[in-house]
Amino acid sequence: MKGHVIQPASQCHWSCGSIVERNSERYRFTYSVSLLLVDSIILVLSFNGRPNTKEETVSCFLYIADVNTGNVQEVFQLFLNEERNVLGRQAFQVALDYVKKNPSLDIQIGEVITAVGNTTDAQAFLQSVCSVYDAAIKAENRPHVVLDMTMSGVPSETAKSVTAALSLPTISTSFGQEGDLRQWRSLDDEEKKYLIQIMPPADVIPEIIRSIVIFQNITNAGILFDDSIVMDHKYKSLLQNIPTRHMIVKADLENGEAQLKRLRERDIFNYFIVGRLTTIRKVLDSAEANNYFERQFAWHGITADSGNINCDCGNATVLFVKPNPNETYTSQYTELREKYNLKGEPAISAAFYFDVALRTLLATKEITQGKDYRDKYVTCEDYKESAHSPSEVDLLTAFTGVSTQPAALIMGSLNGQSLMNFQMEMSTVTITNSIPVKKVDVASWDAGLNKLLDVKDKPKMDKLAAVTVYRIVTVVQKPFIIYDGVDDKNRTKFKGYCIDLIDEIKNITKFEYEIYEAPDKKFGNMDENGNWNGMIKELMLKNADIALGSLSVMAERENVVDFTVPYYDLVGITILMKKPKAATSLFKFLTVLENDVWLCILAAYFFTSFLMWVFDRWSPYSYQNNREKYKDDEEKREFNLKECLWFCMTSLTPQGGGEAPKNLSGRLVAATWWLFGFIIIASYTANLAAFLTVSRLDTPVESLDDLAKQYKILYAPLNNSAPMTYFQRMSDIEDRFYEIWKDMSLNDSLSDVERAKLAVWDYPVSDKYTKIWQAMKEAKLPNTLEEAVNRVRQSKSSSEGFAYVGDATDIRYLVLTSCDLQMVGEEFSRKPYAIATQQGSPLKDQFNNAILQLLNKRKLEKLKEKWWNQNPEKRRDCEKQDDQTDGISIQNIGGVFIVIFVGIGLACITLAFEYWWYKYRRPPQVTETATVMVPSRQIPTAGGGKLESGMPLQGFRPRNPVYPAHSFRRKDNRNVNVIIHLNFTN
Repeated sequence: MKGHVIQPASQCHWSCGSIVERNSERYRFTYSVSLLLVDSIILVLSFNGRPNTKEETVSCFLYIADVNTGNVQEVFQLFLNEERNVLGRQAFQVALDYVKKNPSLDIQIGEVITAVGNTTDAQAFLQSVCSVYDAAIKAENRPHVVLDMTMSGVPSETAKSVTAALSLPTISTSFGQEGDLRQWRSLDDEEKKYLIQIMPPADVIPEIIRSIVIFQNITNAGILFDDSIVMDHKYKSLLQNIPTRHMIVKADLENGEAQLKRLRERDIFNYFIVGRLTTIRKVLDSAEANNYFERQFAWHGITADSGNINCDCGNATVLFVKPNPNETYTSQYTELREKYNLKGEPAISAAFYFDVALRTLLATKEITQGKDYRDKYVTCEDYKESAHSPSEVDLLTAFTGVSTQPAALIMGSLNGQSLMNFQMEMSTVTITNSIPVKKVDVASWDAGLNKLLDVKDKPKMDKLAAVTVYRIVTVVQKPFIIYDGVDDKNRTKFKGYCIDLIDEIKNITKFEYEIYEAPDKKFGNMDENGNWNGMIKELMLKNADIALGSLSVMAERENVVDFTVPYYDLVGITILMKKPKAATSLFKFLTVLENDVWLCILAAYFFTSFLMWVFDRWSPYSYQNNREKYKDDEEKREFNLKECLWFCMTSLTPQGGGEAPKNLSGRLVAATWWLFGFIIIASYTANLAAFLTVSRLDTPVESLDDLAKQYKILYAPLNNSAPMTYFQRMSDIEDRFYEIWKDMSLNDSLSDVERAKLAVWDYPVSDKYTKIWQAMKEAKLPNTLEEAVNRVRQSKSSSEGFAYVGDATDIRYLVLTSCDLQMVGEEFSRKPYAIATQQGSPLKDQFNNAILQLLNKRKLEKLKEKWWNQNPEKRRDCEKQDDQTDGISIQNIGGVFIVIFVGIGLACITLAFEYWWYKYRRPPQVTETATVMVPSRQIPTAGGGKLESGMPLQGFRPRNPVYPAHSFRRKDNRNVNVIIHLNFTN
């Protein structure tokens, strides 16, 4: 009989049927067994992990009987565990019980030593393990195999450090994939044969998230887990090399609603809940409270439990994933539950731990058949890193070769590749009024790393993915954003350039959106206290994901939000004024000269005509007073009063006045009148051209500087607008420069030379914007664009009234859709338009790529053409504004045509009067028939021929007949035909 002595302890967990004697100094575990041959010893070590306590151990011994020889082997096993893995401890106990009740396994259980560690104190755990292990070495009870059921963290790292350093054959069920166990990360080929890790189901199940994300092409994911799942090593590896923005956080069951809101603020729409069914229910209840079951959200419940999902939800659809019972081993699971009380949950984890424990016992039996490899064991006190040598035992081959087990394990060649063989079933569960009303199986998943889904209903799976819905805030500004009525849900609809743009981006990046107008209808400006308004405020408060509209990129805005690449040209500030209307008049050509001038010209005309008649009447050399002298002249003209009036009038025309008077005095009068007429006509022509040209060039304001130099036109931007901020800040900068210059000039510490350099006569910085801002404040800034436009339209003219200084987009669109407004001057303070997102949002990069694609495809140019040149609201009936290249309009010269029509009208009236006078008032006259001798010349006829000799002409009277005419009247007042015989002589 042998006794094993250990140090005193405060408590013993279990004694495995051993006899325990208690005294104040130490515990002695006593047993009495006849040992014929000791072939295998398994030492199981346990430690409760409480810091600053003495070692707490209980010992059990395993006896493995050799059925061939009848020998019983005393077996020691080192069993390492941690407090939270209660299921592993229970499964190990069931495995021991299973071996006892199955003699056919050729294993007899004696006493086992165990140790349990906590998750915080590595030093205490290490000292406890070394103390028990060293005691076992000194008592020559060397353990053959260490069964390590620690999960992760401090206990797992401590266990791996001890076993690797002391070269102890170990089977571990710790969480972690290849490379996650730091102490076992650099094992050589020999060490890989006896340091073996097998991943538990709770470590494999989260891998299904990767398969779902790949299948549904999910771009964002929120992963919530509870304490039944270890995710420390999966933060980087779970979705590695997948373009999915994700967050992995432990579920806050006390403040679930707030936690989900924080995830939502980070644009998370796809949620995966990994853990117990109770955890899934609480998270879903929080989602219901936040109204997170709309179409833009997708929910996945993943558990190792075998129950069904439920929640207090009104209308929710959840993709539920749970283990699918392995039909091959269902009967064995049932036997274990009924006979051996294997009732731990999750059942799949309990079966796993049981299987590993039983395999370890069976594998230990195999490796003890050869040479005893425990001779190289050293105590923790004697361990030297330089003298470390690996064990020669091949535990991996023995463990893999075990064929009798209740469940299948898939063994890999490396740690982090071995796992349990099981399957997960995926189904959509529809919950209505807290009752699951429908369940549809859609896919299954064979547990493993990088395993794909076996999808049964692909359309159903596609619909389960969250529809990415972004909240867009906007501000109406035509033609970028225009009201377009309401939809069927009574929500305001919009159209315009930006709506078409976001639709194009949506087709590229695949998302949906909900759009609303900013509550204060402002783009976003910062006040004196640093507070923002408008769309920028909505982004900062995370009420919106995107700010869409004609939003200018500004430095202060870039400090609080992110901007995409510009989607529109540089747009600045310009001036809106009332379009000038030139005064038009059909008789504008008469307004060239003043009325007094016209009256003087008219008086000169009558006076000259009268004077010419007088001179011709009394001059002895005039035709009418000296006919004999001029009887041989071809041109003979008697200047009576009528002829004088006609001569003076026609002298002013290019046609000329005809034959001039014969007398010298009359000719002097005519020459004087010709000179007068030439000067008047030349002056009138020059002044008419200048008059019409000046009227078209009358533009009093052409730039902001012109506005600043005059006082008749008031001007101002909108209140609390970006242009207002621009002018205000420019004024403040000038004031600040002035103060700096003044302080420098009045600085007493300056030397005379330095002061002389500052003694300038003129202030070196202009006060242009200071005066402009002061004038704007005096003009009273309008509060709305409608108010500003009304003030412009109420202006008396383009040179007196009000001018609106504002965003060029607004002004250009107003000019496009109005005929009475004009844009004046060049744009200044130009900035590009871009889409704004929350600071740090991944949407910035996505939208940048989409906008660049649209730019390369010239889609942005097409949008500009659509909403500017082809805009349905564009006025195409506006009168073209006169410019320098245009001619005189009909409105200004139409009076000339009226003069013609009036003259023709008067001529018609005169003709009628003449006809009436000749027929009814004037007595008929007959000229004596005579033969007129005409020189040899041809007289053309109306028909284009020639008059021939002897041709009778009715009603023809020569202008200067040789013979005087004889007049007589018939008694019956009838017309008398006069026949003249023309004889042509050579």
